[in-house]
Amino acid sequence: MNDAYPSSAPPCIEVSRLTRRFGATTALDDVSLTIPTGGVFGLIGANGAGKTTLIKHLLGMLRAEQGSVRIFGQDPIENPVGVLGRIGYLSEDRDLPDWMRVHELMSYTQAFFPNWDERYAEELREALDLNPNARIKTLSRGQRARAGLLSALAHRPPLLVLDEPSSGLDPVVRRDILSAIIRTIAEEGRTVLFSSHLLDEVERVADRVAMINQGRLLLTATMDEVKERNRRVTLRFSQAHERPPALVGAFSHSGGGYEWTYLCRGESDQLRQAAGAIGATVVDDAALTLDEIFVSQVAG
Repeated sequence: MNDAYPSSAPPCIEVSRLTRRFGATTALDDVSLTIPTGGVFGLIGANGAGKTTLIKHLLGMLRAEQGSVRIFGQDPIENPVGVLGRIGYLSEDRDLPDWMRVHELMSYTQAFFPNWDERYAEELREALDLNPNARIKTLSRGQRARAGLLSALAHRPPLLVLDEPSSGLDPVVRRDILSAIIRTIAEEGRTVLFSSHLLDEVERVADRVAMINQGRLLLTATMDEVKERNRRVTLRFSQAHERPPALVGAFSHSGGGYEWTYLCRGESDQLRQAAGAIGATVVDDAALTLDEIFVSQVAG
């Protein structure tokens, strides 16, 4: 993927100590997050983890009870016009006017955005295989997602916010959406905040990632850093062991006898040193998947 900080510009999003409660439920618990300008930022967590609540604060749909939110250095509540006009948003709900046709949706959306690019919108419509005369109410869930993506992209927003864009979609549609995200970043260097519980998709497209669970931020780092610091190592011992010898940084293990495989937190060099300290040789060393890393963080 691209460099984690593709731009020297100020951060696109700055969230500081944001807390939100709904009755007895704490949806966001002291969340601080900085998202640089340029690249794809993946926000991952299980359904109900707090992802959508965080996004609603970014879009000015919710006012911060505690803490602060800044988009392009501005408060989305205090300056909604200056902020929201620079954001493209695709919601999980695909909330589009059913009575409109696709071409009417395009014209309707264009009226809200002075930077709407008609030629680009038409290119997107063709690339996403949308019939301009089709009524929104007749579109499948996948087609509605494509129509929503078109509306979010065509005014070339500096920030594109996608909340569970692949939810409920078949694999072909998912690839279409992800391809559009990558194309947006590659061609124009804009910022994408991509929220999803489908970790394999985030892993394919994100430059940086933040993990959230039960309203708390577990980690935030570049994808390369996350993969380098979480490894699967297989160790070979000179003597067989009935139980795995303790390895610093390990949180899971499998195997038996002369060979044991550990899932670990730590970089390769550190783990090799730790393996040597317990009399073992590293015979295999690989990055964990983002799904394995998330499970380990939640369990830990």
